[in-house]
Amino acid sequence: MPRYEMLNNVEHRDVRIRTQRNADTGDAVQYVVTFPLELRRAQAYYPIFFQKDASTGQFFPIILLGFEKGENLFLNDDGWEPPYVPMSVLRGPFLIGYQSNPESPDGRQAVITINMDSPLLTSAEDGQPLFLEHGGSSPYLENLTALLEDIQLGLEMNPPFVKALTDNDLIESVSMSITLNDGAERQLLGLYTINEDRLNELDETVVGVLHRSGHLQSIYMIMASHSHFRAMIDRRNALLPNEGTSLG
Repeated sequence: MPRYEMLNNVEHRDVRIRTQRNADTGDAVQYVVTFPLELRRAQAYYPIFFQKDASTGQFFPIILLGFEKGENLFLNDDGWEPPYVPMSVLRGPFLIGYQSNPESPDGRQAVITINMDSPLLTSAEDGQPLFLEHGGSSPYLENLTALLEDIQLGLEMNPPFVKALTDNDLIESVSMSITLNDGAERQLLGLYTINEDRLNELDETVVGVLHRSGHLQSIYMIMASHSHFRAMIDRRNALLPNEGTSLG
Protein backbone atom coordinates (compact mmCIF):
# COMPACT_ATOMS: atom_id res chain seq x y z
CA MET A 1 0.00 0.00 0.00
CA PRO A 2 1.30 3.51 -0.85
CA ARG A 3 2.35 5.56 2.18
CA TYR A 4 1.21 9.12 1.55
CA GLU A 5 2.31 12.09 3.62
CA MET A 6 1.36 15.74 3.36
CA LEU A 7 4.24 17.46 1.58
CA ASN A 8 6.16 20.04 3.61
CA ASN A 9 9.55 21.75 3.39
CA VAL A 10 10.80 20.38 6.70
CA GLU A 11 10.31 16.62 6.52
CA HIS A 12 10.83 16.48 2.76
CA ARG A 13 13.50 19.12 2.26
CA ASP A 14 16.09 16.61 1.04
CA VAL A 15 13.76 14.55 -1.12
CA ARG A 16 14.48 14.57 -4.85
CA ILE A 17 12.45 13.04 -7.66
CA ARG A 18 13.68 10.88 -10.50
CA THR A 19 12.16 12.14 -13.74
CA GLN A 20 13.53 9.45 -16.04
CA ARG A 21 10.75 7.28 -17.39
CA ASN A 22 11.32 3.52 -17.15
CA ALA A 23 9.75 0.30 -15.92
CA ASP A 24 11.76 0.29 -12.68
CA THR A 25 10.17 3.54 -11.53
CA GLY A 26 6.59 2.43 -12.06
CA ASP A 27 5.87 3.29 -15.69
CA ALA A 28 5.23 -0.31 -16.79
CA VAL A 29 1.45 0.06 -16.65
CA GLN A 30 -1.21 -1.10 -19.10
CA TYR A 31 -3.28 2.09 -18.91
CA VAL A 32 -3.64 5.40 -17.12
CA VAL A 33 -6.70 7.50 -16.34
CA THR A 34 -7.39 10.52 -18.51
CA PHE A 35 -10.10 13.21 -18.79
CA PRO A 36 -11.62 15.66 -21.31
CA LEU A 37 -9.01 18.31 -20.48
CA GLU A 38 -6.29 16.01 -21.88
CA LEU A 39 -8.02 14.27 -24.77
CA ARG A 40 -6.92 16.62 -27.56
CA ARG A 41 -3.24 16.07 -26.75
CA ALA A 42 -3.51 12.39 -25.83
CA GLN A 43 -5.44 11.34 -28.92
CA ALA A 44 -2.53 12.38 -31.13
CA TYR A 45 -0.46 9.45 -29.82
CA TYR A 46 -2.58 6.92 -27.90
CA PRO A 47 -5.85 4.99 -28.21
CA ILE A 48 -8.44 6.06 -25.64
CA PHE A 49 -11.20 3.85 -24.27
CA PHE A 50 -13.39 3.61 -21.18
CA GLN A 51 -13.33 1.21 -18.27
CA LYS A 52 -15.94 0.62 -15.59
CA ASP A 53 -15.20 0.88 -11.88
CA ALA A 54 -16.13 -2.52 -10.45
CA SER A 55 -17.23 -1.06 -7.11
CA THR A 56 -19.29 1.91 -8.35
CA GLY A 57 -20.26 0.90 -11.88
CA GLN A 58 -19.08 4.28 -13.13
CA PHE A 59 -17.24 4.63 -16.43
CA PHE A 60 -13.98 6.55 -16.73
CA PRO A 61 -11.75 7.25 -19.77
CA ILE A 62 -8.31 5.68 -20.01
CA ILE A 63 -5.25 5.91 -22.22
CA LEU A 64 -4.38 2.37 -23.33
CA LEU A 65 -0.64 1.66 -23.19
CA GLY A 66 -0.42 -2.13 -23.46
CA PHE A 67 -2.29 -5.36 -24.11
CA GLU A 68 -1.74 -6.95 -20.72
CA LYS A 69 -1.06 -6.01 -17.13
CA GLY A 70 2.36 -4.48 -16.63
CA GLU A 71 2.94 -3.84 -20.34
CA ASN A 72 3.67 -0.33 -21.61
CA LEU A 73 4.48 -0.36 -25.32
CA PHE A 74 5.45 3.30 -25.27
CA LEU A 75 8.52 2.73 -23.10
CA ASN A 76 11.88 1.85 -24.59
CA ASP A 77 15.47 1.79 -23.37
CA ASP A 78 15.68 5.57 -23.69
CA GLY A 79 12.50 6.25 -21.70
CA TRP A 80 9.09 7.36 -22.88
CA GLU A 81 9.00 7.44 -26.66
CA PRO A 82 6.08 9.73 -27.69
CA PRO A 83 6.70 13.44 -27.13
CA TYR A 84 3.52 13.72 -25.07
CA VAL A 85 3.54 11.93 -21.70
CA PRO A 86 0.10 11.54 -20.05
CA MET A 87 -0.54 13.81 -17.10
CA SER A 88 -1.33 10.87 -14.82
CA VAL A 89 2.22 9.63 -15.47
CA LEU A 90 3.91 13.00 -15.05
CA ARG A 91 2.40 13.49 -11.59
CA GLY A 92 4.74 10.78 -10.31
CA PRO A 93 4.37 10.02 -6.58
CA PHE A 94 2.11 13.00 -5.89
CA LEU A 95 -1.62 13.35 -5.36
CA ILE A 96 -4.00 16.05 -4.23
CA GLY A 97 -5.19 15.32 -0.70
CA TYR A 98 -7.37 17.22 1.74
CA GLN A 99 -7.06 18.42 5.30
CA SER A 100 -9.62 20.00 7.58
CA ASN A 101 -10.06 23.76 7.25
CA PRO A 102 -13.07 25.27 9.08
CA GLU A 103 -12.61 28.57 7.22
CA SER A 104 -13.16 27.08 3.76
CA PRO A 105 -16.71 26.76 2.34
CA ASP A 106 -16.63 22.95 2.33
CA GLY A 107 -14.58 22.60 5.52
CA ARG A 108 -11.48 21.26 3.81
CA GLN A 109 -8.34 22.44 2.05
CA ALA A 110 -6.47 20.83 -0.83
CA VAL A 111 -2.85 19.86 -0.12
CA ILE A 112 -0.14 18.02 -2.02
CA THR A 113 0.64 14.53 -0.73
CA ILE A 114 3.67 12.39 -1.58
CA ASN A 115 3.98 8.61 -1.64
CA MET A 116 7.04 7.91 0.48
CA ASP A 117 7.28 4.35 -0.84
CA SER A 118 7.56 5.42 -4.48
CA PRO A 119 10.70 4.27 -6.35
CA LEU A 120 10.83 7.77 -7.85
CA LEU A 121 12.08 9.21 -4.55
CA THR A 122 15.83 9.67 -4.32
CA SER A 123 18.53 11.72 -2.63
CA ALA A 124 20.84 11.56 -5.65
CA GLU A 125 22.02 14.79 -7.20
CA ASP A 126 20.48 13.94 -10.56
CA GLY A 127 17.01 14.01 -8.99
CA GLN A 128 14.79 17.09 -9.10
CA PRO A 129 14.66 18.94 -5.74
CA LEU A 130 11.28 19.84 -4.30
CA PHE A 131 12.45 22.77 -2.22
CA LEU A 132 15.06 25.48 -2.45
CA GLU A 133 17.83 25.82 0.11
CA HIS A 134 15.83 28.20 2.31
CA GLY A 135 12.54 26.33 2.03
CA GLY A 136 10.80 27.87 -0.98
CA SER A 137 9.29 25.73 -3.74
CA SER A 138 11.65 24.67 -6.52
CA PRO A 139 10.71 25.28 -10.18
CA TYR A 140 9.97 21.56 -10.42
CA LEU A 141 7.51 21.75 -7.52
CA GLU A 142 5.85 24.86 -8.94
CA ASN A 143 5.29 23.11 -12.25
CA LEU A 144 4.08 20.01 -10.43
CA THR A 145 1.57 22.05 -8.43
CA ALA A 146 0.10 23.47 -11.64
CA LEU A 147 -0.03 19.96 -13.13
CA LEU A 148 -1.86 18.54 -10.10
CA GLU A 149 -4.37 21.40 -10.25
CA ASP A 150 -5.03 20.59 -13.90
CA ILE A 151 -5.43 16.90 -13.09
CA GLN A 152 -7.88 17.69 -10.32
CA LEU A 153 -9.88 19.92 -12.66
CA GLY A 154 -9.78 17.22 -15.33
CA LEU A 155 -11.02 14.51 -12.97
CA GLU A 156 -13.91 16.75 -11.96
CA MET A 157 -14.88 16.95 -15.65
CA ASN A 158 -15.22 13.18 -16.00
CA PRO A 159 -18.55 12.61 -14.17
CA PRO A 160 -20.58 15.14 -16.21
CA PHE A 161 -18.94 13.92 -19.42
CA VAL A 162 -19.71 10.28 -18.65
CA LYS A 163 -23.25 11.18 -17.56
CA ALA A 164 -23.89 12.90 -20.89
CA LEU A 165 -22.71 9.77 -22.67
CA THR A 166 -24.71 7.30 -20.57
CA ASP A 167 -27.84 9.48 -20.67
CA ASN A 168 -27.72 9.21 -24.45
CA ASP A 169 -26.69 5.55 -24.56
CA LEU A 170 -23.38 6.43 -26.22
CA ILE A 171 -21.09 3.97 -24.42
CA GLU A 172 -20.85 0.39 -25.62
CA SER A 173 -18.61 -2.52 -24.68
CA VAL A 174 -15.94 -3.65 -27.12
CA SER A 175 -13.81 -6.78 -27.10
CA MET A 176 -10.75 -7.12 -29.28
CA SER A 177 -8.39 -10.00 -29.89
CA ILE A 178 -5.07 -9.85 -31.68
CA THR A 179 -2.71 -12.51 -32.92
CA LEU A 180 0.96 -11.62 -32.80
CA ASN A 181 3.56 -12.82 -35.26
CA ASP A 182 4.66 -15.64 -32.92
CA GLY A 183 1.12 -16.97 -32.81
CA ALA A 184 0.39 -15.66 -29.33
CA GLU A 185 -3.08 -14.23 -28.84
CA ARG A 186 -4.09 -11.29 -26.69
CA GLN A 187 -7.70 -10.56 -25.85
CA LEU A 188 -8.70 -7.23 -24.38
CA LEU A 189 -11.79 -7.38 -22.20
CA GLY A 190 -13.49 -4.79 -20.06
CA LEU A 191 -13.06 -1.95 -22.52
CA TYR A 192 -15.79 0.39 -23.69
CA THR A 193 -15.98 2.96 -26.44
CA ILE A 194 -18.32 5.36 -28.22
CA ASN A 195 -21.36 3.82 -29.93
CA GLU A 196 -21.00 5.48 -33.33
CA ASP A 197 -24.32 4.18 -34.67
CA ARG A 198 -26.16 5.67 -31.71
CA LEU A 199 -24.23 8.93 -32.08
CA ASN A 200 -25.33 9.22 -35.70
CA GLU A 201 -28.95 8.71 -34.67
CA LEU A 202 -29.05 11.61 -32.18
CA ASP A 203 -31.33 14.46 -33.12
CA GLU A 204 -30.03 17.98 -33.69
CA THR A 205 -31.18 19.24 -30.30
CA VAL A 206 -29.17 16.63 -28.39
CA VAL A 207 -26.14 17.11 -30.64
CA GLY A 208 -26.37 20.88 -29.99
CA VAL A 209 -26.38 20.31 -26.24
CA LEU A 210 -23.35 18.02 -26.47
CA HIS A 211 -21.56 20.57 -28.63
CA ARG A 212 -22.19 23.53 -26.33
CA SER A 213 -21.03 21.56 -23.28
CA GLY A 214 -17.80 20.57 -25.03
CA HIS A 215 -18.69 16.89 -24.85
CA LEU A 216 -19.04 16.47 -28.61
CA GLN A 217 -15.42 17.44 -29.17
CA SER A 218 -14.31 14.90 -26.55
CA ILE A 219 -16.40 12.23 -28.25
CA TYR A 220 -14.68 12.83 -31.58
CA MET A 221 -11.25 12.91 -29.93
CA ILE A 222 -11.86 9.45 -28.49
CA MET A 223 -13.13 8.09 -31.79
CA ALA A 224 -10.13 9.52 -33.67
CA SER A 225 -7.69 8.03 -31.15
CA HIS A 226 -8.57 4.48 -32.16
CA SER A 227 -6.43 4.84 -35.26
CA HIS A 228 -3.44 4.30 -32.96
CA PHE A 229 -4.52 0.79 -32.03
CA ARG A 230 -2.85 -0.67 -35.12
CA ALA A 231 0.36 1.18 -34.24
CA MET A 232 0.25 -0.45 -30.79
CA ILE A 233 0.09 -3.87 -32.43
CA ASP A 234 3.08 -2.93 -34.56
CA ARG A 235 4.99 -1.86 -31.44
CA ARG A 236 4.24 -5.18 -29.78
CA ASN A 237 5.14 -7.12 -32.90
CA ALA A 238 8.44 -5.29 -33.21
CA LEU A 239 9.53 -6.98 -29.98
CA LEU A 240 9.20 -10.39 -31.65
CA PRO A 241 11.52 -12.00 -34.20
CA ASN A 242 8.99 -12.68 -36.96
CA GLU A 243 6.79 -10.28 -38.91
CA GLY A 244 3.07 -10.43 -39.49
CA THR A 245 0.11 -9.61 -37.30
CA SER A 246 -3.57 -10.27 -37.63
CA LEU A 247 -6.61 -8.95 -35.86
CA GLY A 248 -9.12 -11.44 -34.58
